[in-house]
Amino acid sequence: MSEIATLTVDEFRATATAIEREVGKVIVGQKAVVRQVLICVLSGGHALLEGVPGLGKTMLIRTLADVLDLQFSRIQFTPDLMPADIVGTDILEETEDGHRQFRFQPGPVFANLILADEINRATPKTQSALLEAMQERTVTVSTRSYELTLPFFVLATQNPIEMEGTYPLPEAQLDRFLFKIDVQFPSSDELIEILNRTTGAAVPVASKIADGARVNEMIALARGVPIATHVGEYVARLVTATHPENPSAPEVVRQYVRYGASPRGAQALILGAKISALLDGRFNVAYDDVRAVAPASLRHRLLLNFEGLAEGVTPDEIIAGLLERVPEHAR
Repeated sequence: MSEIATLTVDEFRATATAIEREVGKVIVGQKAVVRQVLICVLSGGHALLEGVPGLGKTMLIRTLADVLDLQFSRIQFTPDLMPADIVGTDILEETEDGHRQFRFQPGPVFANLILADEINRATPKTQSALLEAMQERTVTVSTRSYELTLPFFVLATQNPIEMEGTYPLPEAQLDRFLFKIDVQFPSSDELIEILNRTTGAAVPVASKIADGARVNEMIALARGVPIATHVGEYVARLVTATHPENPSAPEVVRQYVRYGASPRGAQALILGAKISALLDGRFNVAYDDVRAVAPASLRHRLLLNFEGLAEGVTPDEIIAGLLERVPEHAR
């Protein structure tokens, strides 16, 4: 506890800035994506990255694991992947004295940073194998539970355009991702820089900046950031306004939303806002911090109704309407 107490806001910000700088040596552009992934990790949460193939989602996660010097594990999700392929299984082995006994063989989930690549290509049964690990930081096999080593993060990727042979994530699992991060196509200048870095002889390498202990310290400091009552109330108003049956819901929600965000959405808003404040060098949360993380916190927690789907309304458009219409102060 004494080590955690000695970490200052300036040290937190300096470390986070150095992490972003080192990741930027490998990843061209995508500054908003890198910032959101970093906020998610420093909140102790999991992230779902969605984007078309070739945008560097996997490379970003690998680079982050290198910069943070964390034990990294990649799981390539396929339709034939089984739960035991993720969490591990009991194997029967023969001892030196001729007896047979079961021994637990840990799966790839026993690492600090898990890349769940193309997570929507596995069946719901296999996807659900991550649920306990993501929520409880434990794995249960047969009748025994095994604790995972902290820090523990799941950074999952999925492709939004190639949906044949895929299994959309259940709402229960989507809700366990702190953020859903949209990875956009790079600009022309960024694409030229990507080509220069990836088609030449020199390969950019990122340096190690922090380790697991340092990340745990940063997570602990972030959770200790105070949040004023009026900011917490604003978060509560935002989340309750996502439910169409609520009297405070704006017209855009009542018209296009079938079901709104869960309490985990409010938790994501507050945790993300605390990290946003620290990255700005402040030990208090402002309204702008909440607004900055609102799209990533809520876009995967809004279920659109038939009318919303038919008219092509996006969750981000609804969130923008919420931020515009929900007042900062109660009336």
